[in-house]
Amino acid sequence: MTHRLTLEQARRIAVRAQLLDADRPGDVVEVAEQLGAVKIDPTATIAPCEHTVLWSRMGWSYEPGQLTRSTEGDRLLFEFAGAFRPMSLLPLLRPEMRRWPERESSRQWLEANARFRADVLARLRAEGPLLARQIPDTADIRRPPDGWSGANQVVHLLEFLQLQGIVAVAGRDGRHRRWDLAERVYPQDLPEYPPEEAAALLDERRLSAAGIARQKSPWTPVGSAGEPAVVEGSRAKWRVDPAALAALDDDPGGRVALLNPYDGMLFDRPRLKEIFGFEYVLEQFKPKAQRRFGYFAHPILVGDRFLGLLEAEFDREHEVLRVAAVHEIAPWEGEERDMVAVEIDELADWLGVPVSYGS
Repeated sequence: MTHRLTLEQARRIAVRAQLLDADRPGDVVEVAEQLGAVKIDPTATIAPCEHTVLWSRMGWSYEPGQLTRSTEGDRLLFEFAGAFRPMSLLPLLRPEMRRWPERESSRQWLEANARFRADVLARLRAEGPLLARQIPDTADIRRPPDGWSGANQVVHLLEFLQLQGIVAVAGRDGRHRRWDLAERVYPQDLPEYPPEEAAALLDERRLSAAGIARQKSPWTPVGSAGEPAVVEGSRAKWRVDPAALAALDDDPGGRVALLNPYDGMLFDRPRLKEIFGFEYVLEQFKPKAQRRFGYFAHPILVGDRFLGLLEAEFDREHEVLRVAAVHEIAPWEGEERDMVAVEIDELADWLGVPVSYGS
């Protein structure tokens, strides 16, 4: 059976799947289980991505120590490939880890640095967990700086070994990762899945996090998970999460959400445009003169519509949230302006500072 959805229904499904409706989740693990990934990014115009993603779902009840406890203490979350993920996903990722790397250049680099690999693993086994800078760089073949990791080959190797499931991030010292052997970080009693079953279950988890996705989307690959759907005004073939469909009649309503530019809700740009009519361009990498909405403007979701962008910065020197502008990109009602103002005040309260309007 192919489900027929209005644009409003498709938007509501997507919003609820991302935990951005009025029914806020209660803890960090609940958010990670549903979203599948909480992206890590150091850009802290207001606050680092991982914290604003969690605050935008949980609100005032979120505090950063909860994320640390869930990853380093309770081990209910783990850091992998630039995101915090629920430990329930690890068994589904292991078949991919065992196949990695598929790129020939990466295989050749690892093979040429077999001695370097042995040195790093021996150091971790004897002294771990360690920061990358505490491990000697004994690489025989060097990779050029990629704009992210720099010239230190230890960082490259640790990230490769993480993708293979051999090492893992045991915790952080500020923004710096502490590495250890995966066997000492990950639980050892997790289930095993054949590659085909793991891939199918990953598709289901991705669809659950999205609610609805194009059937053949490189942004949100869901394979044959869920059920087929068509969306009003769209000629694309869609897949919809059955659980999200069943919950449509129980919709608790919408609210205002201020989204970090790297929030997973914004990742699938084609879906964002087709369902929400929202064309979001992150202006972080544009020359200043070409920016319309600011260096790191946070999209403003009101109910199931994107109505504006918040251009603001946490001024740490003067301890104030400076709001340069609230850009309205669609018609607003007075009540909506009031709701957005309240949410900005809530953001400032969470940061522990007052709000100042005007640059």
